[in-house]
Amino acid sequence: MGLWSLLEVSSMPILQLLIISLLGAAMATQYLNLLPPHACKSLNRIVFVVFTPALIFASLAKTVHFQDIISWWFMAANIGITFLVGGILGWIAVKILKPQPYLQDLIIAMCATGNFANILLVIIPAICSEDGSPFGDKTVCRQLGLSYVSFSMAIGSFYTWTYTYHLIQSAKAKYCAMLGNADESSKEANNGTEANETASLLLNLDERVVIPSNVAGDDKIILDKKNLEHSATLWTYTSTIFHRLAKELKAPPVLAAILGFLVGAISFLRNLIIGDTAPLRALNESITLLGDGTIPCITLILGGNLTQGISKAQVGPMVVMTVIGIRYLILPVTGIFVVKVASYLGFLPSDPLYHFILMIQFALPPGINIGTMTQLFDVAQEECSMLYLWTYLVAAFALTGWSIFLMWILS
Repeated sequence: MGLWSLLEVSSMPILQLLIISLLGAAMATQYLNLLPPHACKSLNRIVFVVFTPALIFASLAKTVHFQDIISWWFMAANIGITFLVGGILGWIAVKILKPQPYLQDLIIAMCATGNFANILLVIIPAICSEDGSPFGDKTVCRQLGLSYVSFSMAIGSFYTWTYTYHLIQSAKAKYCAMLGNADESSKEANNGTEANETASLLLNLDERVVIPSNVAGDDKIILDKKNLEHSATLWTYTSTIFHRLAKELKAPPVLAAILGFLVGAISFLRNLIIGDTAPLRALNESITLLGDGTIPCITLILGGNLTQGISKAQVGPMVVMTVIGIRYLILPVTGIFVVKVASYLGFLPSDPLYHFILMIQFALPPGINIGTMTQLFDVAQEECSMLYLWTYLVAAFALTGWSIFLMWILS
């Protein structure tokens, strides 16, 4: 496979995203006014509740069998390592760069979350179809590659809609706290120290907590905050964690991933909706049709946010370069080391295409579902779009370089 062909293959999905983003940016301008902010929010909710779950369910139910889930177990661990290493590197980066508190979680999410959806769906079949591909017969490579990619997309979506979703939710909480702090500071200037004390209590900045006393009537007991924390029971702490996890697992994309795994793994359910003779095949075809609208809609929203907030984004060149360095330099090197060690320990099958996909998962640009989450929580949409713009411009060349190198070491 020639350098030019590989450049064309790896850059094609990036160019598609950039073209659709430009269309979304044009639609959001005052001249066309087809995608104003309220329309972006409404479209984003549809993507979150309908399109994204449909895409995840359709890809899982159709391509992933129970045997695949067992034999490809390391892919789930591999994607988890991409999130872990990227998250740690992003955390180190924000400690050094010290951006606004609500932007810290966005930067960590950008470093940790890769695009496991449309990028690989385009790259892998294209590489398999090229003459001179190191992955064997074109037909077998394409079918097996799509199965790998679908499983990767499903696992990636599960991590994204739990871990990354929590990060953006935390960013929203910090943003609200920042706005509350600004409001209370303004009240302090106008109303004096009383407003300042109220603000301190609301923002949990006071080291003391006042609670009503059941013993002395209307009297109040002042407890040291540290003592109150130590008095919390283990059961309360554990139940809080499980409650938060259960809430995040109720997100429509996560529920769709769970249902997709069940349908793909259980033959009876699979035969009901998958296949030309399945009695409920119309249901699966409808879900697939809905899923096809996910990527275009998300990309249009990203372009719209870029136009609406290009002058408001608070991300400097150092933040952009840091995210690019983590995603396209440090993570890919880490991925090669992880896959080589796993292969040496006998955790992986001998298929070079499987090894290639595991390695390329570390070199992907940031996942576009982050944009859906920022729109959903109404926080850092402009900064998210700016980071997407630069990381996806660089991705065309970074993916090409890493694809060439990975195929060389695997051939």
